[in-house]
Amino acid sequence: MITNPTPQRALRAHRPPRPTPRAAATGEYIARLASRLTARDRWVARMLHEHKILTSAQLSAMAWPSPRSANMRLRELFIWRVVDRFQPYAPSGSAPMHYVLDTAGAAILAHEDGLDPRDLGYRHERAIGIAHSLRLAHTVGTNEVFTTLIAGARRGESGQLTTWWSEARCARHFGDIVRPDAYARWQEAGSAVEWFLEYDLGTERPDRVAAKLPAYAKLATTTGITTPLLFWFPTARREAAVRRALTAGLAALDAPALVPLATTSADHLLADGTPAGTHWLPLGTHRAAPGRLRLAQLPTAWPHIAPVSGTPAPNLDQLLPPSPTPPAASVRAGG
Repeated sequence: MITNPTPQRALRAHRPPRPTPRAAATGEYIARLASRLTARDRWVARMLHEHKILTSAQLSAMAWPSPRSANMRLRELFIWRVVDRFQPYAPSGSAPMHYVLDTAGAAILAHEDGLDPRDLGYRHERAIGIAHSLRLAHTVGTNEVFTTLIAGARRGESGQLTTWWSEARCARHFGDIVRPDAYARWQEAGSAVEWFLEYDLGTERPDRVAAKLPAYAKLATTTGITTPLLFWFPTARREAAVRRALTAGLAALDAPALVPLATTSADHLLADGTPAGTHWLPLGTHRAAPGRLRLAQLPTAWPHIAPVSGTPAPNLDQLLPPSPTPPAASVRAGG
C-alpha cells in the first residue's frame, strides 16, 4: 500500500516564471526589455503580428543558425512574454511548438511605431485562440510556402523573397473584391515576379475553387494591374482535378488574360523541396515548350503582363509589412 503518495504538483512539468499579462504591458516592464531585445527579436515579433503564427521549425529555418539556438532564444522570449506558444495535438509523434505574439511583444511594436497599444488591434485571447481554430493547418501551411523560400535564400540558393503580405493585410487592401491567402514578390537573376497565392487543402469542391476566378478578373479590371494567381495543392491528383475546373472557369471569363494562372502541388517538391524550383505549370497559355517552370520564369508564360516595378500598393496600414528576411547581423549570431 502506498503510504506517501507523490503530490500532484510534483508530476507537473517545470514552467518558467512569467509576468502576468497586465504587468508585461506596463511602461516600466517594456523599458526593462529595451536592453535585452535584439533586432532579430523585434523582427520575430513583427512577423508574428503579420502572419499570426509560425512554428519553431519555421522560425529556426528563417533566422537562426541551428534549431538549438532558436529554441533557446525563443524560450527566453516566451519567458519575457514577447511571444506565447502552444503545441497542437498530433496523432503520432509530437507537433512542433507553435508561436504567436504575446502582450509585451505587441506593446513593443506599438511603441516603436508611435502608436497606442490599443490602436494596434491586438488581443492576446484572439492571438492564442488560433490554437483551436479550424484554419490552423491552413495558416501554418500557407506560411510554410514562404518560410521555405526564405530559408532557401539563406542557404545560398538563387533568388530572394522581397515582399510577403499576410491574408489579413491582403483583406485590408483587396477584401472588398478578393481575399487571397497571401501576396508576394520573388526576385531572381535580375527579374521579379509577383503573385497572389491560393493555398488549397482539398476541402472545397473543384468548381468552388474555380468560382474565385471572376473576382480576380474584377480586381485586375478595377486596379488596372494584372497579377498572376498561383494555386498550391496537397497532391498531384488534387492539382489535376482542380486544373480541369480552373480551365473551364478561365474559359468562361470575358477576358481570361486578366487572370494568369499557374499551379503546383506538394508532390512536385519532393525533388528539391523549394517552391522556387521547376514546379509551376501555367494554365491557359500557348507556349512553344509546354511544361513546368521555375517561379522566376513564370512571367515568360504571360508576355502581356507588365514587368514588376515600384511598390506593391499604397500603404493602407498603420504598421508596414515586415521585411521577409531577418536582420543579417543577428542571423549570423548564435543566440
